[in-house]
Amino acid sequence: MNFGIDEYIHLGSPFHRWDPRFKLIGLMALIFAFSFVQDLRMLPAMVLVTALVYGISRLPVSFMLTRLRYQSFFLLAVVVLLPFLSGQTVVASIGPLDLRQEGLVAVLLIATRFLCILTVGLVMFGTASFLTTLKAMRALGLPAILTDMALLAFRYLDEIGGYLHRMETAMRLRGFRGRRLSPHGLGVLAWLGGSILVRSYERSEWVYKAMITRGYGHAKPARGEFQACTADVVALGLTLLIVAGFVAGEVLI
Repeated sequence: MNFGIDEYIHLGSPFHRWDPRFKLIGLMALIFAFSFVQDLRMLPAMVLVTALVYGISRLPVSFMLTRLRYQSFFLLAVVVLLPFLSGQTVVASIGPLDLRQEGLVAVLLIATRFLCILTVGLVMFGTASFLTTLKAMRALGLPAILTDMALLAFRYLDEIGGYLHRMETAMRLRGFRGRRLSPHGLGVLAWLGGSILVRSYERSEWVYKAMITRGYGHAKPARGEFQACTADVVALGLTLLIVAGFVAGEVLI
């Protein structure tokens, strides 16, 4: 199991070279500005900014499509159901179902914000290694225990996923068919889940003892790991200016 979120960190785009601390501040502010948008007239500008951000990052389009694949199932459910359930103004009827204007507006807002926010998030995490991003979070004041937990969770979700894949392969080779629902099949799946939970607990104990043995919690935090330059500050200023434009535009419109 490979998440591959930092698969393209070797590219040399401006976002790859941007100081991770400034990048986190700027892109997180942009994400919050996108979530603030409620007016349809702001959506073209939001799409344009998102396209520019992704284009400058030089990340392949296939990377975005692959990472948005599973999240889009939730969006599809909203797109299909909301126009028929939300609002009072009927614009069309499809058999017994009424298509409502308020639902269509809500779908357009939700879908655009959803895709733009996730795309900017992909740029934020896809242009630096996960470890570098966590170090930047710590440099910005996030408690060390939270960054360590995030790193371990990311690392061992990968391990648990690989273990699950191996067990499923072994079960298929022994003739197990998970698609056939039966008391025996459900019992086997319950055993599989319990085995993974036990293995996960045992692995966490081993990792904790190994970390304590190596002096975890007693090391002094590193200082001066990131060095910002004038270009980093200018890029942050431009990003915050765009953020202020979205907020001001939403308030004034």
